[in-house]
Amino acid sequence: MFDKLFRNGKSDRQKFTPKKLSGMQLIALGFFLLIMTGTFLLMLPISSRTNTGTPFMTALFTSTSASCVTGLIVADTFTQWSVFGQLILLLLIQIGGLGFITIGTAVALILHRKIGLRERGWIRESFNVLDIGGVVRLIRRVLKGTLLLEGIGALILTIRFLPRMGLLQSIYYGIFHSVSAFCNGGFDLMGRYKQYSSFTAYYDDPIVCFTLCFLILTGGIGFIVWNDIADHKWRLRKYSLQTKMVLSMSAVLIFGGALLFYLLEGNRLYADMSATGKICSAFFNAVTPRTAGFNTTDTGALSEGGKLLTIVLMFIGGGSGSTAGGVKMATIFVLLLYLRSTLLRTMGTNIFHRRIDTDTITKASALLCTYLFAVIAATLAICGMQNFPIGDVLFEVVSAVCTVGMSTGITGSMNHISLCILAFLMYIGRLGSLSFALSFTDHKKITHVMQPVEHVNIG
Repeated sequence: MFDKLFRNGKSDRQKFTPKKLSGMQLIALGFFLLIMTGTFLLMLPISSRTNTGTPFMTALFTSTSASCVTGLIVADTFTQWSVFGQLILLLLIQIGGLGFITIGTAVALILHRKIGLRERGWIRESFNVLDIGGVVRLIRRVLKGTLLLEGIGALILTIRFLPRMGLLQSIYYGIFHSVSAFCNGGFDLMGRYKQYSSFTAYYDDPIVCFTLCFLILTGGIGFIVWNDIADHKWRLRKYSLQTKMVLSMSAVLIFGGALLFYLLEGNRLYADMSATGKICSAFFNAVTPRTAGFNTTDTGALSEGGKLLTIVLMFIGGGSGSTAGGVKMATIFVLLLYLRSTLLRTMGTNIFHRRIDTDTITKASALLCTYLFAVIAATLAICGMQNFPIGDVLFEVVSAVCTVGMSTGITGSMNHISLCILAFLMYIGRLGSLSFALSFTDHKKITHVMQPVEHVNIG
C-alpha cells in the first residue's frame, strides 16, 4: 500500500495538488468573479429605479458590459437603475478599465505590502508589457495619471452641465461620464432627457465633445505609451517603437476618420447641421469607435458607408495595455508593414529605423485571425436564430468583441441566446481573444520535434 502511495517519491496529495494558475488564467477568473458579483448586486431591488428585482439576464448582460468596459445595454442606464445601481456600474467600469490586478496592487501599496516577483508577473501580463522591471512604478504612474485626467475631465464636464442641472447633479454627472469616457466604458445617464439618447443633445457643443474625445484617447492609447512619454517628454527620437507606432496610427485614424465621416455624412446625416456641428460630429464619430461607445448622432441613421467605416474603426480599437479594446493599433500597423515588405520584396519588416521581429508578426497574424473567426462565427449564429439585417448584426458583434458599445439599436430586441453570445464576446474581448485562448494551453507541453518541410501553394 505504501509503495503505491509513495511511488516515485510522490504522495497522492502531491500528485493531485492543483497547479498554480497562470497570470492570464488569474485575470480571466478575476474578471469572471467581478462580472458575477456585479450581476448579484444589480439584481437587488435597491439597484433598480422601481425598487423591484432585476431579471438575471438583464443584470448579467449589464454587469458584463460594465466590467468589460463595453457599453452595450438592454435597458437605459438612467431609467433602469437607481443611484445605487449606477454607482455599482461606475465601480465596475473603473475596476474593469484599470483591471483588478491594478486595483489590488494599489491596495497593497497603500497598505505598504511588498509586491513579490509573482505579483509583478501578473502586472506584466495585465498591462501586456515585455519586461517585468519597473512595473510597480508603472502602476503608480497609472493611478496618478488616471486620477488626474478623470479629475480634469470631471471638472470641465461639471462646469458645462451646471447651467442645465443643479450643482450636485452636475458634479455627479461630470464624475460619472469622465470615468466612463476615460475607461472607454460607454455608459451614460443622458436617458434623463430621452432614453438611449447618449450625447446627441450635445452634438454641436465643442467643450463636451472634445473633452470626451480627449478622455477617450488618453485612456485608449495605452499605459505603456503614457510611461514612455513621461520618461522622455518631448524628445521624440527617444520614444520606443511601440509609442511611435501608436501615436502615428492614432493621428491617421483620428484625422483620416474625421475627414471620411465628413465626406460620407456631410450631405446625409450631417446635412442639417451647422459647420460647428458637422466638425464636432465628424471628429466624435472618428474617436468614439476606439472604443468608447458614446454617440452624438444616431448610429442607426448612419449611411452604409458610415457604418462600414465605424466597423473598421471599432475593429482596430486602441493601444495595447489600455482601457480600449479591438485588435489594437500596433497589430494593424505591424500587419500593414508586413504586407508592404511582402509586396515590395524587401528584406525584413522595417519602420522608424527598426526591424520588427518575426514572432511579433506571427502573433499579430494569429490575433487578427482569432478576432475574425469570432466575428464570423457569432454573426452566423445570431443571423441563424433571429431575422436581423446582417449588417446590423455584424455591427453589434464587432462592437461586442472589440468592447466598443456602439449599437444600431437591435441589442434590446435580441433573445437570451444571442445576448449570451454577445456577453461572451465582450468577456473574451476584454481579456483579448488570443490571450483567452492561450490561457488554456499555458501548462500544456509542446513537442520540440521538427517535422519535414513541404511547400503549399498560396494565393
